[in-house]
This record gives sequence, structure tokens and C-alpha cells, in this order.
Amino acid sequence: MLSPSRHRARPVLLAAAAAVAGLLLAGLPATVSNAADQGSCRPDGLYGTPGVDVPYCSVYDTAGREKMGADHQRRVIGYFTGWRTGKDGTPAYLVPDIPWDKVTHLNYAFAHVDGANKLSVGADGAANAATGMTWPGVAGAEMDPALPYQGHFNLLNKFKKRHPDVKTLISVGGWAETGGYFAADGTRVNSGGFYSMATNADGSVNRAGIDTFADSAVDFIRKYGFNGVDIDYEYPTTMKDAGNPLDWSLSNARRSGLVKGYAALMRSLREKLDRAGSADGRHYLLSVAAPSSGYLLRGMETFQVQKYLDYVNIMSYDLHGAWNEYVGPNASLFDDGKDAELAAAGVYSTSQYGGIGYLNTDWAYHYFRGSMPAGRINIGLPYYTRGFKNVTGGTDGLWGRAATTTCPAGSGLTRCGDGAVGIDNLWHDLDTAGREAPAGSNPMWHAKNLEKGVVGDYVTRYGFPADTRLTGTYARKYDATLVAPWLWNAEKKVFLSTEDEQSVAAKADYVVDQGIGGTMVWELAGDYGWNAAKGQYEPGSTLTSAMYERFRSASPYGAKRSTVALPTEALKIDVEFGQFPLGDSNYPISPKLKITNNTSTTLPGGTEFRFDYGTSAPGNAKDQSGWGTSVISSDHTGSNVGGLKGDHHRVSLKLPAWQTLAPGASTEVDFVYHLPVSTPSNWTVTFGGRTYALAGDLARGTTVVEPGASPGPSTSASPSPSTGPSSSPSASPSPSGGTGQCTAPAWTATTEYAGESRVSHKGHGWRAKWWTKGEEPGTTGEWGVWQDLGSC
Repeated sequence: MLSPSRHRARPVLLAAAAAVAGLLLAGLPATVSNAADQGSCRPDGLYGTPGVDVPYCSVYDTAGREKMGADHQRRVIGYFTGWRTGKDGTPAYLVPDIPWDKVTHLNYAFAHVDGANKLSVGADGAANAATGMTWPGVAGAEMDPALPYQGHFNLLNKFKKRHPDVKTLISVGGWAETGGYFAADGTRVNSGGFYSMATNADGSVNRAGIDTFADSAVDFIRKYGFNGVDIDYEYPTTMKDAGNPLDWSLSNARRSGLVKGYAALMRSLREKLDRAGSADGRHYLLSVAAPSSGYLLRGMETFQVQKYLDYVNIMSYDLHGAWNEYVGPNASLFDDGKDAELAAAGVYSTSQYGGIGYLNTDWAYHYFRGSMPAGRINIGLPYYTRGFKNVTGGTDGLWGRAATTTCPAGSGLTRCGDGAVGIDNLWHDLDTAGREAPAGSNPMWHAKNLEKGVVGDYVTRYGFPADTRLTGTYARKYDATLVAPWLWNAEKKVFLSTEDEQSVAAKADYVVDQGIGGTMVWELAGDYGWNAAKGQYEPGSTLTSAMYERFRSASPYGAKRSTVALPTEALKIDVEFGQFPLGDSNYPISPKLKITNNTSTTLPGGTEFRFDYGTSAPGNAKDQSGWGTSVISSDHTGSNVGGLKGDHHRVSLKLPAWQTLAPGASTEVDFVYHLPVSTPSNWTVTFGGRTYALAGDLARGTTVVEPGASPGPSTSASPSPSTGPSSSPSASPSPSGGTGQCTAPAWTATTEYAGESRVSHKGHGWRAKWWTKGEEPGTTGEWGVWQDLGSC
């Protein structure tokens, strides 16, 4: 199955700027002055750059929850696109049209990766929507003269001064600009984009390209006053022919290295944003738009980048559309056990799948919930339709068929769906020859007019005659199990999948009930409002307002990954799932689990490991290496009709009795499971009568120790020694007069030191607050890794 994203950037001029550091705009969050407190605000599971004092408390509270304003208990993230300028005659959607009091974050779409591997919005100029364009005479669109650029970026910062709780992120990529970008004349430059910037032709990581891009991203957000970066890379998957067909010549050749390149890119961005944030006194956000399709995620291994992200935005839409013949909802919340596409693929009848349908929002949420706290996940809602024509079978079109042998040029498909066209396809894309791409894509305000039998006065601006009449009746249908509305025109056999107040209210309730961080919307310009004077629906904020009202008094979101108490002492034992076959050969999914003992103690035979994985996959994981892997508890069993009932399966496996694992040694386990899972989490290891957490989980409230040793005094969590940020400095003696004799071992640059290690260096004693290697005591600063214990 192909599952394109909603990011269908039309060939329009995007705006530009070279990255220049140092300009921080008014209205930014205040920084907590005491760096010692910053670790207490770090979200559960979030990686922080070693040795960097990340000012988490500028964005998060001491429970690790994002601060968004008293009336925003959950995120409402809206994508604001740069191309609805009104300059082409179609209705404009500008910064003043945004419901600023209803949203928490705005993602500007799109910037791109240019030919030099830098983040860019194109060349400067008056036609540049991001930095040069103006809208004379449009109320609210007057430029802020205090800023050295114009366009959307000027207006975003002008309105942020009035709404300082709203954060803005620059979104990079999208469906059309993942593997290239649009030049000033609207033509697409096939530069390679993310694919070549992050991954070389031989599949190796392009570290030079990644560093260039990450440095430019920091410069860009500093210059234009953004609060962070949103990466819309579609898609770093090993599945063949995934993403935009125009990119297949790049992506297919690099499939073996795309996942590694993606992970290296996200780590570099996280670390450079952390360093910049430390210098600027504010925490910079990093997010991604992530696929929701089980097909695409199967080729993304265990989606190992989540630890670098403040949150993930799930593209839980485009689950059905005209890329194939199966007629279904664009963005259903739940599975109903009748999905025609899944039925044709044998998903419901093949026992290994456990009857779990994976083309719905609830499945996608639980995929990520297996490795992240609920509060670091946002589900996606589409403010646009998908649709078919010439539908046969099904119930009012639902789960029917719309087959055609005439596929859109450039789609790469030989068999596809019969997408709706004309008045049923107002927001259509164009193919490479400039022809309408059949897709049934409409803003929701146009769909509401179709439902009401109204031909809006805007149709002439999309090329339709003023005397256009509708054929047939667009009857609204709704399936409560799926939580999916649609319009069915029985005369035309047209099916348009929609969203409206009923479905959005149900999804908002789901967000609250599950403890989810919030919602993400593609795109704000599709929301609707009723114009009584004209008797028609127009762009508005009905759906966004409905979410805001539901969220404003909600309980705080779920900030912890584990639903049960875990040990507070953690060991340096690394676990990694790797050596995945390429996606199309990866069924059943069969990686190798590598376990590395980085402690100073040999792990004996019988050492037990436990971990959680998400209920989006059935509870039938096993190993083929004699470790006795078994699922010892499950929060959900059976099919997922109407939703998964819990979050995790708990797994146990044991080092064989005849095997030990010496310090520094590794061992591998052949693993098998049948639906994709994100990185297993909530690890424990038990031996010698004690149970420990694993440092690599980056859990709040843990302290790294050596087996059998009592932890040193600590006031808060200390995350992974090899990958995690510092927590608050541990309580320890203040520097004082020395004894004249240094009893601790002398520091050396080649030794690895765990948290609480003591060394002597240049006549002083020093204590390591977390794991370190090569960082000289006395050079890391007051809040760095080494604490001065005084002369000795």
C-alpha cells in the first residue's frame, strides 16, 4: 500500500533567508535562572546533550510537562502553509486568519534542504511569501517595521508578541520537498533533499551533510525567531517505492541506510539545538511529522529517533485514498474489522497479526506509546477530504471499490483508485504535466457547502463557471465505531471522507481520556465557519475552537512512560535492535537484539531482562536463540475493533544458564514479531537478588550505579550516562580546604567514569555527576560534569 502524506506542496514560490545567528525576538519564554533546577524539568525519556546545561524549565514544568498557558492543557498544533497568499486569485489564508488564542504551536510549511544541504526557504525578494511579500490593505497584515524582513515570518513574530505562549516551528520537507525543492519559477529541483543530505549513495551516513544542515537550522531559527524545528522527512523507510515517486530514484538506492541517516540527523539536530539553547537561555523544540501507516513503519525499524524529540506529530490521515482502489476513511479513529484493504491483504485472517487492523489513529498512537509518554505524542487531524468516484459496493460507498487502470502521470502506479475530480476536488494537486491529479481533495469548508447543497461564490476563483450546479445530493454519513464521517453522492457514486464537529469532539475526548499530549492539524486553512450573510461556509475556526474548548479544562497529560513503578537504580547495560532486513523482506520482522554489558560486573547465567512494547503489535513476540522469550502480561488481547484497551505487553527473557556476559562484552538474540513496534522501553534487569532499570531508557527518577553498589546522594534523576542529559547536581560537600593528600585515582583522558566517580586532578578532588570520558576536570564549568570537591 502506498500512503502518501498530506504534505502536497503545490508548485509555488517559497521564501528565503540565509541563517544569521543572534537575533532573539521579544515575547520569548523567560528562562529559569538557576541552572541547578533545569534537570528536574526534563521530560521523561528525552535525550539531552552530555555536558550541556539545557534550560528545560523555560519550556517545561518540574513534572516534565510543557507550559502552554493556563487555558491550554493539551497542544493544538496547526500547520500554516506559505502558499495560500491570495496572489494567485484563490482565497488567501494569512497570519491574521489564524485563531491565535486557540492554538499552542504553529508549524510553518515549508522550508527545504537546498543544494548546499542548508535549511532554506528560497531566494529573497518581494515575491518571497516567507520573508518579502506584503499584503497592502489587508487588515491585520501590516508589517512590523521593527523587523528586518517582511512576509509571513514578519507577521508570525508580530502576532507572537501579542500571544507569547504560542510557539512557532519551521517545518522542513513535506511530500513535495523531501527529495528536492521548488525553484523561484515553480519548477522542482531534484537536488536530493533529505535523502542525499543524510545518507550517501552507498548507504552510509552523510555526516558532513547532516552537520551542515543542523548548523544552518540553528542559524535560521535564531534569525527568524522560531522556537524550534519540525522535520517532515517523507520517508526514511526501507520499504521500496515509498514517498514521492519523483524521489524513488534517490530513495530506493539508499534504502539500506535511510534509517541510520535519519537517526544521525535527529541526534545532530538535538545536540546543536541543545547547545544553542544553553547559550541563548531557552530550550529549542524538535519535532517530526511521523507516518501512521503500519506499512511505512515496518520499514523504519523501531523508529529509534523518539528520544531526540520533544514530541512526535502522527500523520494519522491519508490512511485511505486514490493511490489504491479500496474506499475507506481518510482518518478513522478506530478499526472496525472490515477494512477492505486489510481484508484483501489477509490481515484479519492471518493468525500472526492477531486480528489487529493497522490503518487507524488509535493503532498509530499505541505504536508510539510503546516507547514514549502519552504527553509527548500528538495525533493528527485532517482539515481536508480524500475521495473517490465511480464507487461500487460497500455501504454508502464505505469499504467499496473504485478501481481504474488510468493512474495519474508520475504516480509510479499501474493500478490505482478512481479519485474524485472537478467540483469534488477543489484543492487538487497538479501532476508533472500540469494536469489535475484525481484525489477528492477539498478544504473542509467546501465539503460543508457540498453537504448543504451550496455552490460557494469562490468557485469561480478555482476555474469553475459562475453558473455551476451540483449534481446529486451529498448525504452525510457517520460510522460511530470508526469515528468517521463522509459524504455519499449516490447519483454520482462519489465518496468524500470528511471531518466535522462530531468526529473532532470524539477525537478530542480520546486525547483527554488517553492522556495524549494533544492534536496536530494539517492544515489550518481547511477549517470552516458559517457566513450567514452569504449563506455559505468559508475558512474559519470551528473545529480548532472545538478542540480548544475540550482541552482548556482537561487534566494534565500523561508525563510518564511506564504505567508501573520501576527501579530507581539504573545500570549501564545497552540494548539495541538492529540488523533488520530491508523492509520488503522484513516479514515476519526479524531483527537481532544486541545486549552490551558496560558495567564492571559479569552478568551470570539466568540474568533476566524485561521490557515493554506497544499493544499495536500482538503479544506473540519470541526469540530463536534459546532465551525463553515470553509475554508475561498484556494490557490488550484480541482484535482492536473499537480501540486497543491498554498500552503495553510485558516481555521476559533470560540469559541462558550456560552463558555469562563479561564487562564490555556483547551478545545477540534473534528476535521475531509480526507487526512493527517502536523502540521497546521500561527495561529492567534482575540478577544477584536485585532489579535495576537501564540507563539508556533516560527515565526520570533514576540514578546510574554499579551492580551491588549503593547509589550516591542525589536530588533528582540522572539519565543515561552515555546519552542522557544531566539532572540537578547531586548533593555533595562544598569545596573546602584540602588535606594535602589526594587519595582518589588521578584523572586520565582515556578512562570512562560513571556518575559518582571520584578522581584527583591538579591538586583538587572531583566528583562526576554523570558518565564522562575525555572531559578534563576544571574545564566543564559550574554546571558541567565535574564537581570540584576542593583542594586535597
